[in-house]
Amino acid sequence: MTEMTITPDWEYVADSVMGGVSAGQMTQEMVQGRMAVRLRGDVSLDNNGGFVQIATDLPDFDASGWDGITLDVCGNSETYDIRLRTDQLTRPWQSFRAEFTATPAWQSLRFRFVDFVAHKHDIRFDASALRRVGILAIGRVFTADVAIAGLGLYRA
Repeated sequence: MTEMTITPDWEYVADSVMGGVSAGQMTQEMVQGRMAVRLRGDVSLDNNGGFVQIATDLPDFDASGWDGITLDVCGNSETYDIRLRTDQLTRPWQSFRAEFTATPAWQSLRFRFVDFVAHKHDIRFDASALRRVGILAIGRVFTADVAIAGLGLYRA
């Protein structure tokens, strides 16, 4: 298996951009012996809200020679989303989605591009047009605590 590391420039985003009241933060810190970006927050469904996230843009990025995304992650045993956006998507609510559980121990997860589910569109995923990766705590009331120590691409 071949892997390529991506050096993300994570940013924090919450549902407050649409009037929601979820609150959280992103920090860079040592988590169980590994430097990581950590997303913590309280997800609220009040006021049509429901998410906190970290995301990174991948301008002029071509992932077409790869089979999927790798993620080194740990957390509080909650379920989170990994979402991909491509140039093909024009609405902020459109994405390609997969779920994962962030266990308390570090784990390396692999997400095949073909397994991502299109959300609110019927466009076929084009890895050559990958532009954004997001990690979201979304859709239900809970406390988020998820750390990401690695992001990359893999080829089987």
